[in-house]
Amino acid sequence: MDDISQQTDAGGSGRRGRGERGAAGRRAARTGGGPGASLPYITRKIGTYEALDEEGLELIERNADTILEEIGIEFRDDEEALQLWAKAGADVRGSRVHFPKGLCRELLKTAPKEFTWHARNPERSVHIGGKATVFAPVYGPPFVRDLEGNRRYATIEDFRNFVKLSYLAPSMHSSGGTVCEPVDVPVNKRHLDMIYSHIKYSDKPFMGSVTAPERAEDTIAMAKLVFGDEFVENNCVTLNLINANSPMVFDGTMLGALKVYARHNQASVVSPFILSGAMSPVTVAGTLTQILAEVLAGAATTQLIRPGSPVLFGTFAASISMQSGAPTFGTPEPSLVSYGAAQLARRLGLPFRTGGSLCASKVPDAQAAHESANTLNMTLLAGTNFVLHAAGWLEGGLVSSYEKFMIDQDQLGMMQKMAEGIDLSAEGQALDAIREVGPGSHYLGCAHTQAHFQTAFYRSALADNNSFEQWEIEGAKRIEDRANALCRSWLDRYEAPPLDPAIDEALLAFIKGRKDSMPDAFT
Repeated sequence: MDDISQQTDAGGSGRRGRGERGAAGRRAARTGGGPGASLPYITRKIGTYEALDEEGLELIERNADTILEEIGIEFRDDEEALQLWAKAGADVRGSRVHFPKGLCRELLKTAPKEFTWHARNPERSVHIGGKATVFAPVYGPPFVRDLEGNRRYATIEDFRNFVKLSYLAPSMHSSGGTVCEPVDVPVNKRHLDMIYSHIKYSDKPFMGSVTAPERAEDTIAMAKLVFGDEFVENNCVTLNLINANSPMVFDGTMLGALKVYARHNQASVVSPFILSGAMSPVTVAGTLTQILAEVLAGAATTQLIRPGSPVLFGTFAASISMQSGAPTFGTPEPSLVSYGAAQLARRLGLPFRTGGSLCASKVPDAQAAHESANTLNMTLLAGTNFVLHAAGWLEGGLVSSYEKFMIDQDQLGMMQKMAEGIDLSAEGQALDAIREVGPGSHYLGCAHTQAHFQTAFYRSALADNNSFEQWEIEGAKRIEDRANALCRSWLDRYEAPPLDPAIDEALLAFIKGRKDSMPDAFT
């Protein structure tokens, strides 16, 4: 019996080895065991889904004007913003601003409909607005789920790893912003290490710090060391997330960062953070009305600071469980909110941000997959221009997951392919192939198939499409196991993009000077 067991084990090992040289080997050859060539930002060749007709859009716009005029928006802890609005003709009562009908829309006429977000490598610069879609990774989680399966607080090493993965992912067009919160670095200094990591370990466009006005100023200063003073003042080199404190409040922190970036001609993504039922009405129409009012007020503020500075119409839309109060994702109502908000943004002439690969699941399981897929498909079909949280989001945004990042970035490749639309060229029509094959035969050996077999369909580096027997021979691995292995391979093979040593030295000197100028603070 023992001899038979040993023979079976040996035979199994042998078969597994042959399997790895076979299907797994071919898969590794296709993917290089690592990332593919970087893909350009998406230029969508498919239509957008529109949930509202003209009458519905006009109704939402009228209701938003009513909110702005009758109820008003709070601008807290920012006397300068209140003075600017009073000078512009708004009715300012304490910290609440009431807007005459049409004032915000008139101010937003100076905001660009489209613009270029520049990377330090010009080949990685992206277009924001129009038919363009740009993917950026998860933003903001204090925790990570690491490659050993642990849920723990994030560190600066995790931050660097996610920047590296974003740099390597072919369909990730930006390295993002706060890809996780490195809690091992003092709160008042970590933004310096984060911005440096984006510059050092990636050459894709990056986002700036918004947690205090002086941190936004540090972002600008570091960007100028990379791009030059004049270039920064005349071009967008950083995109910055400005959340409304819904319902109907902008606080001093967000306004402070918004003002810094607008003064330096950098883009703000004005995004109401909405959990419907808690921070907006439970209805889609009511939520859309509030979102539009908040965006109009916040986005127009950028034009008071510097007319012509870029600004995006953003929203983060989710709902809550009415039983527990916990946020829910991948459900129909937030998708309808995002579809409607995208239409409203296009009518305003502003680029649009929403969606991502959002889920409430605690691990990268089937729940994570279906919630993320529901959200991501909506994001593309809505015609979204900038997609934050496109990869790595887990547990309602509390966790950046390595394995989930790898699974999501594979899905982004599918979205990139989907956005290409239907090829109606002579090759796409394939009439010659149909003539060659004729009735009752097959297309496997025809000239058209042979010419296109390597590129005909999107091929996932993670999905297993083999037989049950082959899957079992190769170790019966689940997708999260394959994602784990691929992630380790990418990080092992990572090589930093070139960075001018003089720029690197200047950045490090700036960081040292800023850190030496203040004591550590962890609150």
